Amino acid sequence: MHETHLSQSLRPTGEDKYLVPGLIRGLQVLQAFTPESREMSLSEIARRVGTTRSAAFRTVYTLAHQGYLLHNPESGRYTLGPAVLRLGYGYLATRELLEIALPELERLRDATDWSTHLGVRDGRFVLYMLRVPSRMGLASIVHVGSRLPAAGTTMGRVLLAGLSEQDLVRLYRDETYHNAPGQTPRSLAELVDQWRRDRGAEAITQIGSFESGIVSIAAPVRDIEGNVVAAINATQAASSGNIESIDGPVREEVLRCAAAITRMLGGRPEGAPGR
Repeated sequence: MHETHLSQSLRPTGEDKYLVPGLIRGLQVLQAFTPESREMSLSEIARRVGTTRSAAFRTVYTLAHQGYLLHNPESGRYTLGPAVLRLGYGYLATRELLEIALPELERLRDATDWSTHLGVRDGRFVLYMLRVPSRMGLASIVHVGSRLPAAGTTMGRVLLAGLSEQDLVRLYRDETYHNAPGQTPRSLAELVDQWRRDRGAEAITQIGSFESGIVSIAAPVRDIEGNVVAAINATQAASSGNIESIDGPVREEVLRCAAAITRMLGGRPEGAPGR
């Protein structure tokens, strides 16, 4: 029953010309491995996915070449390889990040009464993954799922600062710049200059430069290897009081929040003493 279900559930139909048969066959092979069937021969794999041994060979060979399967030349059997773990890592890491970050963003909101957010880079955009609104009212129209230009927002600038200059230029080489006067960057050269300033900053602040009347301060979240994997920020409607505090208490709370999330992900905030 399992073999029939596996073969039919991913089988391309004549009605959908966009399905890729080779990719479907590869997924069928990976799904054929279960806790009860951790090792299989080529013949067993072919039987499980409902094809001939010769037809399965190229798929199995390709998966083994890419590290998704391991081949034991003595027994002639295959097992799942370490590359399979990478398929689920991004999903699991994102779930872990959100579960860890939400209570810390709530603490940051409670300590500052500013709206707090977490975002990740999505190409040239920052994708908002979490939002904890201020109790005093709506300070921003940004919601979870919003995608804003990375180069013009505090969280986006933090995320871009985690790239190498080569990767930054490659990402923006064909960008067209239509920003209004006063909004930067307006060219690749301005973007690189901004990136160089941001690289050495613990936190990045903006006052009304992207969203009029909004003060924002952001800091990086790092993984165990020190890579910037996310950014957090706090935002509030601009006033003389919070503009003065942006380089004082609010900044310190944002840095504390980012450092706490980083530590719980197994990382070490940049500049923190070694363990």
